[in-house]
Amino acid sequence: METKTILIAFGLTLFAGLSTGFGSALAIFTKRTNTKFLSLALGFSAGVMIYVSFVEIFFKGKEILTQEAIYGEKLGSWITVLAFFGGIALIAIIDKLVPNVDNPHEMHKVEEIDINAKNHKLTRMGVFTALAIAIHNFPEGLATFTAALSDSNLGIAIAVAVAIHNIPEGIAVSIPVFYATGNRKKAFWLSFSSGLAEPVGALVGYLILLPFIGDNNTLMGIVFAVVAGIMVFISLDELLPAAREYGEAHLSIYGLIGGMALMAVSLLLFI
Repeated sequence: METKTILIAFGLTLFAGLSTGFGSALAIFTKRTNTKFLSLALGFSAGVMIYVSFVEIFFKGKEILTQEAIYGEKLGSWITVLAFFGGIALIAIIDKLVPNVDNPHEMHKVEEIDINAKNHKLTRMGVFTALAIAIHNFPEGLATFTAALSDSNLGIAIAVAVAIHNIPEGIAVSIPVFYATGNRKKAFWLSFSSGLAEPVGALVGYLILLPFIGDNNTLMGIVFAVVAGIMVFISLDELLPAAREYGEAHLSIYGLIGGMALMAVSLLLFI
């Protein structure tokens, strides 16, 4: 695989991961959360992920396993479906292992920050919150990297969707860390650093998966199906519920449809 393609994939994954820092900055430098924007943006991100997973990535995996690999239509289709639900199971297990109190997908608003709030007993919880978001971001980084390796245009769309998804996560992790330390800068840097788990996920994919992928069509097809499952679960379990929690249910659906439409048009333009 070309070095340029790998570097582009790493760059897109880094961009997606570091957007948690943007969410942290919102928590530090703004006084109010723009709930309408976040609801629309999260819905848009879910629309992009769902559409591209079902229309593009899933069928890329199926095409590889049924046509390019040796399994044929029936067995290849079964392997694709099993890998898809395997991806869902993987991210669901990761999500389940993170305690609710530390779960970065619990929505927070900038208004929750009280400048007088300071409790050193919460320091441990703040650190674990940052670790929790890092654990969640790891498979997202692997998914973004894998998609970008296959198609840079597809990788850009997914990286933007994941970046939007990471903004409220940055807010969510900054607030409890701030409560733990009373220090806005420390909250920002811990949240910012947790986003680095996404390029780390990409690095693991590069070091472990890439050497085996090469001409191994079976593994590549399975990885695509797993990535599709991961992205669908993230959309349905995190993005859409989060968008509705911000109190703008209709906007989240409008964003969802807009994300699907934009993804559909962009894929058609590159046929």
